Amino acid sequence: MNRNIITSLFAVLISITAIAQEKQWTLKESVDYALQNNITVKQTIIDKEIAEQDLKSAKGNFLPTVNGNASQNWNFGSFIDQNGGRISIDSRGNGFSLNTGVTLFNGFRNINLKKQAELGVEASQLQLKILENNISLNVVNAYLNILFNKESLKLAQEQVSISQKSLDQVQELVDAGVRARADLLVSKSQLASDNERLVNAQNSVDLSLLSLAQILQLTADGFDIQDVNIDLTDAVLAYKNSNEILSYAIENRPEIKSAELNIENAEINYQIARSAYYPTLSMGAGASTSYQHLQGQDDVRQIVTGFDPMSGLPITEFQKNGFAQQIENNLGYNVGFNLSIPIFNGFRNDANVKRSELSKARVILALDNQKQTLSANIEQAFADAKASLTQYEASKISLESQELAFQNEQDKYDLGVSTYFQLEQVRNRLINAQSSFLNAKYNYVFKTKVLDFYLDKPITQ
Repeated sequence: MNRNIITSLFAVLISITAIAQEKQWTLKESVDYALQNNITVKQTIIDKEIAEQDLKSAKGNFLPTVNGNASQNWNFGSFIDQNGGRISIDSRGNGFSLNTGVTLFNGFRNINLKKQAELGVEASQLQLKILENNISLNVVNAYLNILFNKESLKLAQEQVSISQKSLDQVQELVDAGVRARADLLVSKSQLASDNERLVNAQNSVDLSLLSLAQILQLTADGFDIQDVNIDLTDAVLAYKNSNEILSYAIENRPEIKSAELNIENAEINYQIARSAYYPTLSMGAGASTSYQHLQGQDDVRQIVTGFDPMSGLPITEFQKNGFAQQIENNLGYNVGFNLSIPIFNGFRNDANVKRSELSKARVILALDNQKQTLSANIEQAFADAKASLTQYEASKISLESQELAFQNEQDKYDLGVSTYFQLEQVRNRLINAQSSFLNAKYNYVFKTKVLDFYLDKPITQ
């Protein structure tokens, strides 16, 4: 029975593994998985959570602090007791206090720290968005590369099949004495060339699958994607120029917003540095009490109950003075204000203010540079998309021409007015045209995806 159970479990595991390996990933699944499992994304999410805790801490600066203290001490030899008298006896005691304080004014520093923490949360969200955008684009590029290589592989397989059939036909004709043996050598050479192209195409598919699997941080063993039928019947650019794309990107792209936040943050840093010139006003309050016990003696205290009418001397008696009684009797309160006025600190405040001014000037330039970079990238992306469309249309016409040329050459060869070498030359040009067409097709698809990327449009559709 145990053997049967083990065998059944093993079969189930094999079945699960086979199903996992047979899974074909869609483009959306690939992008979603990458965004959910990428280590850098997870680290950025943690950075965002840290920024949220920084904001929580900054908000806490406006709240009063409350601290409780408790102490245990031992005194040996001579010391001053609670009543102010000096005694020479060992004792032990406890002290308890509760203190609170709040900053009333510190040059608006706390207000600016809170604003800065809020910007930190927003900045971390933008960084996450930038990272997710870049990962999505990388996944789409890798996915399209696989589709391109798979189509190239199918084309190579078809050519090998055609070459093999052609070789068999030529072999029969040569054996029958109808064709020269030179045609057989040409046919074998063509088959060898096509087989080499097939091997290279298979290697390209395997490497592109490995590349996407690595982006998804998955094993490449058994990894595959779904085939997608890309219809470019109406291949046109949706935009006449790059101005519309650039205008949207300048207003909405997270890279620009992040650079703008850096300027706001630099301004707040400047205000924080200037807060050191202002006085700081704080208020504090507290309550404290204590207990003291003389070793070897009872907890009592001597009190005056009256005066002797004859001598005028005070009449005293001892009352119990235990822990609870001392805690109650020794309870005291305090409240106060503290004003700190900066006068001179070795020009450190001046240096900090100047440094913050320079930092602000630097991030303003960084924003201008980011806008210029974005503008250049979008203009280049639009030019690439436009060129890729032109290339696609030209390669489509070229492919149609080469197909007609090959068919014409095939007819001439069948009629005996063309050599097999000439036929293979034309077929090689057809193969090159097919390869160029595939390359232009997927290049155009990716370039248009890049334009959608800058417009924050879904690039997984």
